[in-house]
Amino acid sequence: MQLGSHLSIAGGLENALIAAQSFGFTAVALFVRNQRQWAAKPLEDAQVETFLAARADAEIQVVVAHGSYLLNLASTKPESRRKSIDALADDLGRTSRLGIEYLVIHPGSNPDHAEGIAGIIAGIDEAIALADPSTMLLLETTAGQGNCIGHRFEDLAEIRAGVAEPDRLGVCLDTAHIFAAGYDIRTAETYAETMAEFDRVVGIKHLKAIHCNDSLKDFATRVDRHAHIGEGKIGVEAFRQLVNDKRLATIPMILETPKAQTADGEDYDAINKRVLEGLANL
Repeated sequence: MQLGSHLSIAGGLENALIAAQSFGFTAVALFVRNQRQWAAKPLEDAQVETFLAARADAEIQVVVAHGSYLLNLASTKPESRRKSIDALADDLGRTSRLGIEYLVIHPGSNPDHAEGIAGIIAGIDEAIALADPSTMLLLETTAGQGNCIGHRFEDLAEIRAGVAEPDRLGVCLDTAHIFAAGYDIRTAETYAETMAEFDRVVGIKHLKAIHCNDSLKDFATRVDRHAHIGEGKIGVEAFRQLVNDKRLATIPMILETPKAQTADGEDYDAINKRVLEGLANL
């Protein structure tokens, strides 16, 4: 089981790796620049060298970057879409220089579903052509808020089938998102049904990362609100199934639960890690 969390890069990209090691994680997720700004300074050689040295010291097995929240490859606004494509290409260039395996993005949003899918496909193709990355791009399942694309497995399969180089494109499954989107995973039976549906539509072989989050909101509400493992509407049984699913043994499972500490100062990343590890049939 490859466990990790999305950790801060404040003070330097390498600090996420150092923090991951302190928690005993073997995977980590991070941003590679300020995710709320379009522009960013180019990576300096010294930053890359420091990051690579810190990764070697931390013995982190898998690094998963997350793209900017500003990205919308499906945008109906030409300027926003152009910025999204260029920013994605920039992120892919950065992650490739840093030796990062995966870059996760939200597919995009458009009130015209078909137009949005087409825009995402064309945008991915252009960004990959610009960057020619070594990093694999991952589409994240969404909760389906508003006009967001990606809350149905069919959306992800259609995008993969449409891009010029589908082998460069994988999927990141978010437990809170699929639950909010209407895929039940609360029992052994419903977990098995949902994963069978994912395998049929998308293919388990294309699943490269998992975001492990409980949900504050009820099933099929299409509202994205994360909770600590076992403290939301999904419950621990889903995560018992997840961590014991042998098909997922080498896939990084990344916590994106709320950043907080208990009254006595224990970090919830450590608590959520302990809960997941306690569910595993060792």
